[in-house]
Amino acid sequence: MPLLSRPPRLRRPLASGIVAAVLAAALAAAPAARGQSAEYQVKAAFLYNFAKFVEWPPSAFADSSSPFSLCILGADPFGRTLDDLVRGELVDGRPLKVDRIERLDRVERENEARRCQVLFVSSSERSRFGEVLAKVKDASVLTVGEADGFLEAGGIVRFVLADGKVRFAVNRDAADGAPIKVSSKLMRLALPAGER
Repeated sequence: MPLLSRPPRLRRPLASGIVAAVLAAALAAAPAARGQSAEYQVKAAFLYNFAKFVEWPPSAFADSSSPFSLCILGADPFGRTLDDLVRGELVDGRPLKVDRIERLDRVERENEARRCQVLFVSSSERSRFGEVLAKVKDASVLTVGEADGFLEAGGIVRFVLADGKVRFAVNRDAADGAPIKVSSKLMRLALPAGER
């Protein structure tokens, strides 16, 4: 029997269960100690899968054919890993695309960030977390970071290295206050508040 390069599309409830199992397996089997490249491969997979655990209102998209945007703000630690991972993939019938934003130094860049569905805020923006997060606070954007202070500044999800593995924590107040709906399944997979 020939192997398929990509699994067939599944019905949403079944797909959600499978994605949850994939995320749980990634938590257990993805040691960050293998190096930065492996760490960012795992983080890229998480970013892609986060998209399946969040509901965006229709107003988050320009129209029904608009792509789903995964954006990186600041220095890009992923290289081509994220692009390769999402190539040809869909989220709720929308093609995924990766956008890179160097800085939110102009109004058009700020508007570009507000049109992202997932915004990864690089550690290079650490000194500006508060400013950056304030600019997208009322937008339908899942903000993700990896540096200390990200959640405290109002970010929604932060990658954490715990026991040599890539994990994540969720700022429940920021998630509840955003105009998006974060799945309870994703919340259950997050580190407890005391461990973040």
